[in-house]
Amino acid sequence: MDDIISCIDIGTTKVCAMVAKLDENGNVEVLGKATEPCSGVKKGVIVDIDSVSNALKSCIQKVRALLNIDIESVYVNVMGSHVDVFCNKGSVDVSRQDHQITSADVQKVLKKVEDVKLPENVQIIDVIPRQYIVDGCDEIVDPVGMAGVKLELEADVVVGKITTFNNIVKSLENANVKVNGFIAESLAVGDLVLNPEEKEIGAILIDVGGGVTNISVYKNKCLFLYDSIPVGGDHITNDISIGLKVSLNDAEKLKREYGLALTSIISNDHDITINEISENTKRTIKVSEVVEIIEARVQEIFSLCREMVEREGILNGFTGGVVLAGGGISYIDGSIQSAKEIFGLPVRVVSYKSLGVKSAEHVTAMATIRYVANRIKSETKSGGTKNNKPNRQKAKKKNLAFSKK
Repeated sequence: MDDIISCIDIGTTKVCAMVAKLDENGNVEVLGKATEPCSGVKKGVIVDIDSVSNALKSCIQKVRALLNIDIESVYVNVMGSHVDVFCNKGSVDVSRQDHQITSADVQKVLKKVEDVKLPENVQIIDVIPRQYIVDGCDEIVDPVGMAGVKLELEADVVVGKITTFNNIVKSLENANVKVNGFIAESLAVGDLVLNPEEKEIGAILIDVGGGVTNISVYKNKCLFLYDSIPVGGDHITNDISIGLKVSLNDAEKLKREYGLALTSIISNDHDITINEISENTKRTIKVSEVVEIIEARVQEIFSLCREMVEREGILNGFTGGVVLAGGGISYIDGSIQSAKEIFGLPVRVVSYKSLGVKSAEHVTAMATIRYVANRIKSETKSGGTKNNKPNRQKAKKKNLAFSKK
């Protein structure tokens, strides 16, 4: 019987809802999606719950109308600025006399990993197993059914501020939707856009959104760094608006039309006419005047990312590359060259069409959907994990738009 996975991506400039169908084999089919502008988030932080709730209501209504189904609960992405990830270990003795490991043993060792002292305003939102170890034998993905005396678990523990999650929950409750669970955005996006070799050798994932840029560093299949900077694509638009004295709408159009990250790759530095916002008059500028502004901010974003990675000592002996993602920069030509100059590493930009999405704006939602689907598949065998175990959600249909088998 098919199940429904619904997710919400709350970004700085928009909210996105996506609904997918998960069949018995764990295959995912996206049924529908919708986006809605949102002005209630600043630098990744909800500053106006009513504004976010209204955007969510409109977005969810669009999906409901498109698919003719009810959406009662959703998974929600959480940006890097709200989340910390650290590795923890736990161990238990196998309970059965025949030493066969059961799902109950897995649950016990998961609770051991969760047993960490946290500040009062912080809570655990997820626990992601890195590897199980049975009697010293490591790199085990699913220990259930194996024989052993001692079961150990090495896992990533995802934590965040309680107030942040309360604001997200409140915004969704106002839109008449419950939260199934929280998903760390960079973990989901990393799983979607990075290939196994990149995770093994090393990858610096730079995901540029509207108001926030998330930075994730993977090596030896593990997450080494997960953080963010409060700068994104909207800052490029704002710079153009201030620098050229044009409206934000006109600045966004200029950014989209002349989106180059380097003045050195301008092929035709022709004249363009702009509308001055202060004097309501037109004037002529060169394409290079727009590109110079874009170039400065793009270089700043990459430089801030490099400084963050350098502070952690990750670049010492780093042999991997840089992967660029996110709607804030994906369409800007020359971003690869700019990142290469700053990092001195191989760089690639994520191809969204190969991921099954039409635009960068839908990548986080798609990543969340696939992340939840993969967790459901992997945890069905072992009986699930902790408080954020993905729950299969049956579709409540208004009619019979999607008949179950």
